Amino acid sequence: MSKRNTPQRRHKILERLAEAGEVSVDELAQAFQTSEVTIRKDLAALESSGLLLRRYGGAVPVPREMIEEAPSKISAYKQAIARAAVARLREHARIIIDSGSTTAAMIPELGRQPGLVVMTNSLQVATALTELEHEPMLLMTGGTWDPHSESFQGQVAEQVLRSYDFDQLYIGADGIDLARGTTTFNELLGLSRVMAEVAREVIVMVEADKVGRKIPNLELPWSSVHVLITDDRLAPEARDQIRALGVTLICAAVTQEN
Repeated sequence: MSKRNTPQRRHKILERLAEAGEVSVDELAQAFQTSEVTIRKDLAALESSGLLLRRYGGAVPVPREMIEEAPSKISAYKQAIARAAVARLREHARIIIDSGSTTAAMIPELGRQPGLVVMTNSLQVATALTELEHEPMLLMTGGTWDPHSESFQGQVAEQVLRSYDFDQLYIGADGIDLARGTTTFNELLGLSRVMAEVAREVIVMVEADKVGRKIPNLELPWSSVHVLITDDRLAPEARDQIRALGVTLICAAVTQEN
């Protein structure tokens, strides 16, 4: 099957798993007339979505006790912010996408952007990019895995980033301090700051209800932020304060299509 049939193949893998109780890489590769590398990629993607558990040479169903309620749909606000972010992309741009659900909402649109090079520290972002029919060139930071942020952090990741230069950084935040800048619950701040250093344009993506949140850890000062993309719920007073800082503010409207 071609890459455009990837979702269909993965659906059939789940059907086989439900019927047989387990599947092997070798068996699936023969059944779908594809390589074992492709099947392993399928199983990894399905495992990251919580749909199966990989075992040596194959996969088994997720134990009933591990099944949790399915994650909620991406909010209309995140979708609107993601569309506004993608609209700022230039053809053949070299970009960084930081970990986070708001930045990850950009991914479905990136397969339509010619010649992109994408660096990320997020396995979620990387996996989603490889599932696109026309996937961008993917670079990973590597480094030390941080379970809190579900991303790679640390000195190795910072050294990798400093080996490149980028046109844009797309990054989220746990909160926006109108006086200081972006804030986070995570105490690992170094990589975010290096990302901002190596990008010509820093674009922060955050829902309006996070503006004004009191969170102690300053991630990026306003001097490092060029663009803030949020949604149209942002209060007029906050809009004025942000623009007065010299930051380009985009308040994405949520339409019926969201």
